[in-house]
Amino acid sequence: MALSVFDFLKTLTDPESIIKYGGLWLLLFTIFAETGLFFGFFLPGDNLILIAGIIAATHPEWFYNLPFPLVALFMIISAILGNSVGYWFGKKLGNTIYNKSDTFFFKKKHILQTKQFYDKYGALTLILGRFIPIVRTFAPILAGVIHVSPKTFFIYNITGAVLWIASLGSIAYFLGTYYAEWIEKNIGYVFITLIVVTAIPVIATSIRQKLKKNEEEKSEIE
Repeated sequence: MALSVFDFLKTLTDPESIIKYGGLWLLLFTIFAETGLFFGFFLPGDNLILIAGIIAATHPEWFYNLPFPLVALFMIISAILGNSVGYWFGKKLGNTIYNKSDTFFFKKKHILQTKQFYDKYGALTLILGRFIPIVRTFAPILAGVIHVSPKTFFIYNITGAVLWIASLGSIAYFLGTYYAEWIEKNIGYVFITLIVVTAIPVIATSIRQKLKKNEEEKSEIE
């Protein structure tokens, strides 16, 4: 039983396996979980959307032969619903979230990292954060904590979901449609490239935070 649970969790971190073994429904659930549940930060959102676009072009039968625009619409709806659940959860928790102890699935540093985005970009974080792992998960939760108005949240939530899914998914679908043969032959390199590209925002954010922390520590010493 423990092995099966482990295998399931392992599958959820592998975008290709999610689609191969779970099809459309596991794809939609994973997008929902990453954008709506605080423990979903480890899920491969960006890579999953990119691979979903490629699969929709090369193996449409995995998605019941649905046209890509419809698959993209379902993903957008999942992302919107996920954020909505996160927003509701944040409103329920309120400021008590800052007092929660770290666990395997919850790290206070993720909340603080997301708060820095809100301090700099305000509600726009709900759009920009869609393209940044971890921030993508905690942005709607923190929106509820800091009482972003429901109307503002609604507008930015939908806008962010559409831009996120439509941009990444359409690029991948285009590549899968016109370069399917090359992708099939070099799928390993494609996955490595996707991992590197989607990791860049996380690395850049970590570097900025470290530099900022060093500057603050230096100022305190002086």
